[in-house]
Formats: sequence, structure tokens, C-alpha cells
Amino acid sequence: MNFIKRISLPVLSGLLLWLAWPPHILAPLLFIALAPLFIFADRVKVEYNAGGKIFRNSFLAFFIWNTLCLYWIYNAGQELGVLGALGIVAVPILLGSLLMSLVFFLFHRIRTQFNETTGLVALICGWLFYEYLHQEWQLAFPWMTLGNGFAEIHQWVQWYEFTGVFGGSLWILIVNILAYKFYKTYTLPGNKKELRNAAIGLFTIITIPIGLSYYMYYNYTEAKNPANVVVVQPNVDPFTEKFSNMPPEQQLNRLIRLSDSLGQPNTEFFIWPETAIINPVYEVQLPNDANVRIIQNFLSKYKNANVITGAETIKIYNNKATSTARLSQQSGQYYDVFNSAMQIENSPEVQVYHKTKLVPGVESYPYGEYLGFLGNLVIDLGGTTGGFGKENKNPVLYSQSGIGVAPAVCYESVFGAFMANHVRQGAQLICIITNDGWWKNTSGYKQHASYAKLRAIETRRCIARSANTGISSFINQRGDILKQTDWWVQTVIKADLNLNSKLTFYARHGDYIPLVASVIAVTFIILAFVNKFLNKRFKSI
Repeated sequence: MNFIKRISLPVLSGLLLWLAWPPHILAPLLFIALAPLFIFADRVKVEYNAGGKIFRNSFLAFFIWNTLCLYWIYNAGQELGVLGALGIVAVPILLGSLLMSLVFFLFHRIRTQFNETTGLVALICGWLFYEYLHQEWQLAFPWMTLGNGFAEIHQWVQWYEFTGVFGGSLWILIVNILAYKFYKTYTLPGNKKELRNAAIGLFTIITIPIGLSYYMYYNYTEAKNPANVVVVQPNVDPFTEKFSNMPPEQQLNRLIRLSDSLGQPNTEFFIWPETAIINPVYEVQLPNDANVRIIQNFLSKYKNANVITGAETIKIYNNKATSTARLSQQSGQYYDVFNSAMQIENSPEVQVYHKTKLVPGVESYPYGEYLGFLGNLVIDLGGTTGGFGKENKNPVLYSQSGIGVAPAVCYESVFGAFMANHVRQGAQLICIITNDGWWKNTSGYKQHASYAKLRAIETRRCIARSANTGISSFINQRGDILKQTDWWVQTVIKADLNLNSKLTFYARHGDYIPLVASVIAVTFIILAFVNKFLNKRFKSI
């Protein structure tokens, strides 16, 4: 097999995965995107060093997919220069591609040692294990979880309220395996009955979930329990204005002016974006902070209204109370800096939510005790930078009228189980605040906005999304976009969003699918090592 012919199938898989991914609207390609890799693995399975060939070529496929979907990270690191920005974007691309390729290597090992069916089961469980790991460890980056691929055709996955996005990943893997089996049957002569059965099986596993989803979509009715919400998109350039050339008071005045333009007597929430308040806020001084007092004064005309805004807050300790606390050389006290959401009302009450899911290498130093050098490679992907604290004892913000809101600061909105946990704590509405302008006019901010629809389906909560620059929107409990803004415009929108207190199956039970799969995958990995060890021992006797 010459080089071009050898890489053609992996390259095809990489391109199909990219074409299927948001913001493209070709998600059905996900059902066949992995099949070329299975075909490649089948062709080389008896060749010398087949495992190495499968690993290298699957890495090529996933490198193409990750690169074409995540190239926009480069824009956020441009202040580091070309080499620095390339280094930053390379980390998630290479790490994701490596983990995905290891799953295909596991498939080959298990298939070789046992049989193909067992190998395919190991692949499914191994893939879900990788996705779960990449959501939970300190290097978490679940952006490319396969189930996210249906964000642009959310009508197909209303059953995410039972499974979360991992149900979508499982569906995609099963369909690709059946497509691969169909291809193998098709290439064998004289198997019309088997070919027909394979086609029926493939058609069934695709259409039944879609049919069920459309039934759920058209029969889902939101209970009427409206809250009036105003979302502000101030459109302050993060590169040239936000942290340098536009005074903080001018930015605050813009937010207030835009809010006031659509506020009405029954407005419950004004939603401002991540780091809308530029000056650091000392939590010990709340509510006497100057910015807070200005906002409270603005709210005096809105009886029940609350402002939820992004801010950088500072918490001071007398000792090193947390692992992320820093020592102030001036005061001799320890302190943490948080990327926060604050809820301010026209009373002394101010609630603070600390962002917990921090961007690795941007807002946190993954495994800092081993990788402390990453502190020199910190960039800005969401409006704030550095080794942030993540202590959070307040996952739900409650309005004056008792409405529970689940806040998500930027990157947190990609974590389904994390947001479901907030909902489980009493949230009736989800609020996403972000600052996507760092990625410029690329697919990055579109993907981020699109993923929010899946959070709405998983939890059956309406979503108010405020982006400094990017896409601000309102999303209903079916994942439909009710209203959204254009890119790079200064604007404000409002809507009446229905509150919901009922918990979905997924909100109650979280990521049970990948948990079970992870146990099975680890078992397969152990079996593979044990079996290889025993074979070597027997050969040496």
C-alpha cells in the first residue's frame, strides 16, 4: 500500500468530522465519519507493526479534525508572538488527537487478543472513557466531545434530557460501527440477505432516535412562568479597548445605558457579560464597592430587578487557606483572585459566584506541582488571565423574588454534568456570561454559542447568554434560539423566559453512561496488559 493510498482513508475521516462539526450544518456526516478509519484498521490488521500504523494514521485523522475545528485558539495567543501562539493552540490539538488515537490503538489490541466484536466494544467504552476523562481531569477540554456535534440540529437529540451529550457520542459510535459492518458485507459477494439485514439495522439505529426526538420536540410544552430578562452586549474590543484604552467608568456607563433602554417595571434580570466590571472588586468590601453602588443606584427604578455581571473579585485570608492563594508582599496577607459572576440588587445584598471550571493553561496551572513552567505560557481566552482560585460555595444565585439562576462563566457552559449539578441545586434558569471576542470572527464563538442549546435540552432550562463580543441570545427549553445578536455589534435584547423547577433524568443522575463505560474500558486495558504479559511468559518457557 503506497503512502497516498494509505493516508487517504484517515484523511477522509478527518475531513468528514470537520465538515460535520458546528458551525457547519452537516452533522449527519458524523454517522459515517469514523467508518473510513475502521476500514483502514481492517486492511492493515495483519501487516507488520499494525498497531503502530493504526495509531499513527488515526492520529493523522484526529489531528486534521482538531486543527480545522480549533485553529481559532491561535488568535487568543497572538500577544505571545507567532511561535507562542502556535505553541498554545498546539496543546489542545495534540493532546486531544493523542487521546483519541490511543482509543483506536486499544481497539486493535483487544481485537487482536480476543476478537473483532470484543474490540469494538472496547473501542466504544474506551472512547467514552477518554471523553469523560477529558471533562474531569485538570487538563479538561471537552470541546470536541462527539455528542456536541449535533448542536446545530438539536431537534435530533431532545433525548439528551435523559443521556446528556455522551448519549450522542454513544449513538455516533454505534452507527459508525454499523456503517463499517455494512461496508464489509457489501464488499463480500453473494450475501444479499446479510446485506439487507445490515442495511435494516443501520437504518433503524439512525431513524428511531431521530423519530423519538422529533416526537419529544413537538410535544414538549413549557409551563407558563415567565421572567423578563434583558441581555446586554456592550461590544468592547478585548484587544484594544477593554483593558487599556476605554476607561472602566465609560464601560460601566455603556452597560447601564444599554440596560436602561430596554428595562421595564417587571424586569427581573439584567445580564452583563464576563468581566463587565473591569476594576477588581474586594469581596470584603461588598456592597460598598464604588461600582456596586453605581449599579444599585441604577436599579433603584426597577423594583425587583437584579444585575448579574462578570467581575474579577479578590478574597483575602489571614493564612494560606487554599492551594491557589497568593501572598501579598505589601500586606503580608494571602489572597485569591476569582473570575466571578456577581448578582447585585437594589439592597445591600450582593451574591458572588466563583468560576470553577477554569481553562487549563489560561486560568489555572494544570498539575502545577509537576508542570509549574506552564505559568509562563498563560494566555487570555475569556477575559481574564492567571492562576485563579476556584473555591465555590454558591452554585446558584437567588433573586429578590426567589428565582434561582445557574451562572456559567464562559468555558463552564461546555460542561453538561457541571451545569446539571447547578440545576439540581435549585436553579430555574441558566445564565451564561462570556467574552468570545478574543477568538475574532472565527468558528470558535459560533461553536461556543451553539453548544448552549444542548445545555438547555439536558436540563430543560431556558438560557440567557450575554457575550461582550460574540453571540448573545435567548434559548428556550427545547434548545430553540428565540433571539440572538449579530457578531461585533453594540446592542441589547430582552425576552420573557419561562422558569422551570422540574428536574430531568440527566439533571438527577448526571454522566452515568461514561461512568459505566469507563469501568469497562479500564477492565479492557488491564486485560490487554495481563494477556500480553502472560503471552510473553509462556513464549519464554
